[in-house]
Amino acid sequence: MGKKSTKATRKFAASGQLQKTIQARRKHRDFKKKVEKRKGSKGKERQIPVGEDEDDDEAGVEEESQKFKGMSVDDFLGGAFMQGDGSDEGSAVGSDEGTEEDEDEDDNRSFASVDDLDDEGEAHLLELSKLAKKDPEFYKYLQENDKELLEFHLNAVSDDEDDDEGEQEEDGDAMQEDMAPVLTKQILRKWQRALLEQRSLRALRKLLIAFRSAVHMNEEDQVFEWTIDSSSVYNKLVTTTLKYTPVVLEHHCPYKTLPSGKFKAPTQTPKWKTLQKLILSYFHNIMHLLTQLTDNEMLRLAILESAKLVPYVTGSRKAVKVYLRTCLDLWSTAEDGVRIAAFVAVRRLALATDASIMDLVLKNTYLTLVRSCKSTSPHTLPSINLMKNSASEIYCLDHATAYQHAFGYIRQLAIHLRNSMKVKSKEAYKQVYNWQYVHCVDFWALVLARACDKETLMERNGEESELKPLIYPLVQVSLGSMKLIRNPRSYPFHLHIVRSLLHLTRHTHTYVPLASYLLPILTSTLSGSSKPKGSTLRPLDFETNIRAPQQYLKTRVYTEGLAEETAFLLGEYLASAPVQGSIAFPEIVVPIVMMLRKAAKGTQWRTKETGVAKALVERVEESARWVEQRRKGVTFAPGRMAEIEAWEGGVNVEESPLGKYVKVQRKAREKRRRLVEKAREGRTKFWKNDLLEAITSCATDHG
Repeated sequence: MGKKSTKATRKFAASGQLQKTIQARRKHRDFKKKVEKRKGSKGKERQIPVGEDEDDDEAGVEEESQKFKGMSVDDFLGGAFMQGDGSDEGSAVGSDEGTEEDEDEDDNRSFASVDDLDDEGEAHLLELSKLAKKDPEFYKYLQENDKELLEFHLNAVSDDEDDDEGEQEEDGDAMQEDMAPVLTKQILRKWQRALLEQRSLRALRKLLIAFRSAVHMNEEDQVFEWTIDSSSVYNKLVTTTLKYTPVVLEHHCPYKTLPSGKFKAPTQTPKWKTLQKLILSYFHNIMHLLTQLTDNEMLRLAILESAKLVPYVTGSRKAVKVYLRTCLDLWSTAEDGVRIAAFVAVRRLALATDASIMDLVLKNTYLTLVRSCKSTSPHTLPSINLMKNSASEIYCLDHATAYQHAFGYIRQLAIHLRNSMKVKSKEAYKQVYNWQYVHCVDFWALVLARACDKETLMERNGEESELKPLIYPLVQVSLGSMKLIRNPRSYPFHLHIVRSLLHLTRHTHTYVPLASYLLPILTSTLSGSSKPKGSTLRPLDFETNIRAPQQYLKTRVYTEGLAEETAFLLGEYLASAPVQGSIAFPEIVVPIVMMLRKAAKGTQWRTKETGVAKALVERVEESARWVEQRRKGVTFAPGRMAEIEAWEGGVNVEESPLGKYVKVQRKAREKRRRLVEKAREGRTKFWKNDLLEAITSCATDHG
């Protein structure tokens, strides 16, 4: 009668782990048999020629190269150099389970075939003195982290061979114990030296195998070639792989950068076909790593270094889509340093010569931005502004391609506005009066302002941007949204739209009649028939609100804040180049001055609002006289447009009385904003300290 199994054994079998363990051991046993078979046939085929140069990477490489001479390409690729990794492409791209083993086998073959590409001897030794000029960023990294590797001497090759022998002995002992060898810093140092001094592809293969083991080390039912039992070794392995791999690939498969900044994949290089699968497998491992990392600094490093591999993976649409989605997720949710790194990676993708990738980047970038700005608060506004500014830069990389997307999305805004104007219901108005609509208008204003700016015009040698025709429809959509609802609660929404259009007019020198939309808001705060109600409400933040709460209506705190904000925006508008720089400025401001004076006369209780309006009127009148004084010597008629444009081009609007007034107002508002942020941070810190004290007190009470 057989021995009865213990309770622990039965429990282990019932959990399903026993079957997984058996399968893992069988895989390792098969791998061990293949290795022993190769070792047994080494000395039988032919002897090693005397005097042949030894490879600098491994001690036994010559024996392997002699063995491969008698093999066909199919036999060579059929050698199992690596045991299957779990799901390099499957986990990253969501491929079918039925094809995972085949893909892993292909990856193993591609990894193994890399060994055949290494040149022999010392022909590939690089002069490290030139590294500082060729790749200053990588050289700086070596100085800070691996300075001893820069102290290269000719005996390094023989030292590495001794290390290889020791590594082979260690691997053999580990195989006898039926377990993967432990990766140490000494082994990593040897690989680093081979990569740095010889750009060794054999060392790169070993490094990427170890990297794959590190990335998937927490997954069950996996057989790995290396065991990593130290956090310091793990961090060193990850940083070494991320930093060294782009340098080695650039040496063996350099890609071409075009004058426009775009790049072409190195598909014509001799080693590309063999390295392609290797690079793609490594790239999928990086994407898997990005989903696991929690340290922001390591995450930032992984994104920046993976961006250097983009030229090598643009041929795989599946990899591009997954990488773009991963980067955009980080771009919209991570902290600022990681967001910027993700933006760099997305921008790198957009620089591919493949137009379909550019379309993919533009579409997904805009949709990610729209999804991220459904609500806005003082805490999320800086992140949203960062996203809008960075996304506008991506849209300005290729104006012709961006035009198609911009036209469609601005048309969507117009359709929402048209539907709201037709139906005129509360639900229909919500299609326009929401944060997404506000941020979309602001985003397209940023894009068109950047694309049609004077500096951009000079960079394009005076050629107008393809995006310039979209200024008019965007302005019409923006002005139409302000006409939709005109009541005191909607005024914050109007001010947001005005800010976007102001930015557009300043950079494109396009005249937009914004005074007719600002004056009704300002005069309504001045000519109220009833005295404003006093309240203890804090001042309304017009940057983070698009609708005034009901309790703020007819209160002094709201009317004062609204008058101050509107007067500042009106001053900004009148001090802009299309208005203040116009030769007809004295005539333009006549109706504005008359309306403000009339509104201020009937005010009895609104002294602060009246003071703001009167100060603005005085500066406007001074600027009108300033322009009249400058145009006294003009001899041309109003119909001479060329001479008028030349005269207006010589006007420095910042030197006008209104320009100086607005400049002072900007500084005062910026100072006040910093004080508010400091107070907000202080309240947050105070709240956290109180919470910590409460938790400590509760813990003490409960002993």
